[in-house]
Amino acid sequence: MQQILIVWAGLIGAAGIALAAAGAHGHPQSGLDSAGYLLAIHATALLGGVAALHQGMMSRSVGSFALLGLAIGATLFAADVAMRAFVGHRLFPMAAPAGGLIMIAGWLAIAVAAVVGR
Repeated sequence: MQQILIVWAGLIGAAGIALAAAGAHGHPQSGLDSAGYLLAIHATALLGGVAALHQGMMSRSVGSFALLGLAIGATLFAADVAMRAFVGHRLFPMAAPAGGLIMIAGWLAIAVAAVVGR
């Protein structure tokens, strides 16, 4: 699971930079820059979370679930914003808000994982 999260972090980090550039140069005021920054931040958070799991600083099961939530939520949110900017329609109704809620739950679960792990 940790290796998958590291690969996912690399992919969303790269996508984040690409979306930020597209937002700045090709589609200004489309939200792509915000989606890009969100992906870049969450890519870094995934790497830090995997390191914390590896060091035993979080409950492995709760922490893995939390990090998976961050990855899914960030991907879902950014994919919806990108679809609207590039294709003209949503990924599916309420995709971005669902991604946001999943990210919030993931961050709260990280806090729980740290408490349970100690």
